[in-house]
Amino acid sequence: MCIVLVTTAHPSYALIVLDNRDEFILRPTSRPHWWSVNGQQILSSRDLQREERGTWLGVTRTGKFAVLTNYRETDTNDADHPIQGTRSRGGMVTAWLSSPEEESTQEFVYRLLQGEGVKGVGGFSLLCGTLRKRKDSSGELEPLAIISNRSGSPDDVPWLVERRGEVYGLSNTSYDDPITWPKIKIGKEKLVEVIEEVVKAGLGEEDLVEKLYSVLDINTLPEQDGDDFESYIYQLRKSVFIPPIGRATPQDVPKPGPNGMDHLAAKNGNSESDLKDEECPDAETTSGTTGIYGTQRQTIVLVDWKGHVTFVERSLWDAEGNPIERGKGDMKFKFQIEGWGGESTGSSPLRS
Repeated sequence: MCIVLVTTAHPSYALIVLDNRDEFILRPTSRPHWWSVNGQQILSSRDLQREERGTWLGVTRTGKFAVLTNYRETDTNDADHPIQGTRSRGGMVTAWLSSPEEESTQEFVYRLLQGEGVKGVGGFSLLCGTLRKRKDSSGELEPLAIISNRSGSPDDVPWLVERRGEVYGLSNTSYDDPITWPKIKIGKEKLVEVIEEVVKAGLGEEDLVEKLYSVLDINTLPEQDGDDFESYIYQLRKSVFIPPIGRATPQDVPKPGPNGMDHLAAKNGNSESDLKDEECPDAETTSGTTGIYGTQRQTIVLVDWKGHVTFVERSLWDAEGNPIERGKGDMKFKFQIEGWGGESTGSSPLRS
């Protein structure tokens, strides 16, 4: 039951994105790092469970951005929306991040929805677009689209972040679901409060990030009271943060290569040796589709009005399923979006 919160309400930032990835704790997942495909340099963590090695959230040097939430499929007779799709949902994120630079968001929407792009994939919503100032005199951001394989025609796709002062929420149902999930309502309300507090107090980015993490840490999940996992999962829509639930099971842990990602580097033609040692993904290669479930990763993306990006991802569990103290599993990246103001301003990524 992941959650994405997006706001244009902070005057110093064109966009702020918050994301909780709720998953089985031992689902094999890399740490965030730079990697390349089709000439695009992408910053993201990667899901190592599926062959596509996709991601749930990523951004490129040129400002292509995407974040995905799943629908929880339960209808075994719905061939169009399989419970276990033949293709990875995470591949939908990569499809946009690796698309041709000249392809607009709208063109991508039409290509994906009118062709075979969403066939054989479990239900999902994909928020995507290019993080860039509009070329008109408005000074606003280019809009982001929400694509879903439950959408109608491409003309029915919602568009976000076209105005200042807005806050949006997306979880494991359609964006235009008339019934607002409690976690979305709580998250949006708290995010507004945090932005107002930070702006009024004149707090800087470090304090802002910590307060945004406090939003992602909101736990209003009812007690399980003996319910089994399948019965209890309905309650997850009530809480922004999901504490560990379920029961641990033995895991088979294959032996990875020296840095845990050799197979992935070879598959994509990029060398992990190009990364600093501390930026290389962990060797998280367990078969994590059972056992303890909860919020596994928390990601915050800040984009200021000069096109500077701050990307912070917090790991809450190590590869063996042990909890990590808040902040000890953080990785932070800073970089400049190339072409933010219509001209190339690219530079090497900065890390702190």
